Amino acid sequence: MPGRVPPRGAPRAVGAWLWVCALGGLCALGTAGFPGTPRPCQAPQQWEGRQVVYQQSSGHNSRALLSYDGPNQRVRVLDERKALIPCKRLFEYILLYKDGVMFQIEQATKQCAKIPLTKTWDPLDIPDNSTFEDQYSIGGPQEQITVQEWSNRKSARTYETWIGVYTAKDCYPVQETFIHNFSVVLSTRFFDVQLGIKDPSVFTPPSTCQTAQPESMSEDCIW
Repeated sequence: MPGRVPPRGAPRAVGAWLWVCALGGLCALGTAGFPGTPRPCQAPQQWEGRQVVYQQSSGHNSRALLSYDGPNQRVRVLDERKALIPCKRLFEYILLYKDGVMFQIEQATKQCAKIPLTKTWDPLDIPDNSTFEDQYSIGGPQEQITVQEWSNRKSARTYETWIGVYTAKDCYPVQETFIHNFSVVLSTRFFDVQLGIKDPSVFTPPSTCQTAQPESMSEDCIW
């Protein structure tokens, strides 16, 4: 299923479509203004990679290939099968925010559903008004990468509901975590990131979507 959604400015309800359920509303406040405090870096605008999404409501991790095109406000998510999971359907999701639509395509049959996107585009980056939390190295000797941790913590509120971890050098996304009522609702890890979009046609729905059904399809097998 698509990865990442609850808004950063307030707790977001997580629904079936993790890229869709509540995008928008970057209302985080309070970047510390002390001298020497880092400013949010500019995350890459077009890249491809992989992700693992943990969703609290299901207790499961889902793996996918991800193509992210910020300037054109579109995302493509392709479910990955890393192990035999009985009776699980794999999908491709094409989210076109400028058109306000998401296509859900079953990988095996190319059956297609066309679903309205009602939320506004929320870029995968560090909002300018985020709060700097920490800078540290991940990995061990000879394999360390310096990352920065940001949040939407406000001066008038003790706890954050969004935490983003990005590399300090090139601002690649590493992890985003959404928290509600002191529990992790959604956590996404990004890796194998490569700049650019190798094949822009991944954002073009297949011909079967010309007769798409209006309802989303279940991940469970249909007997």
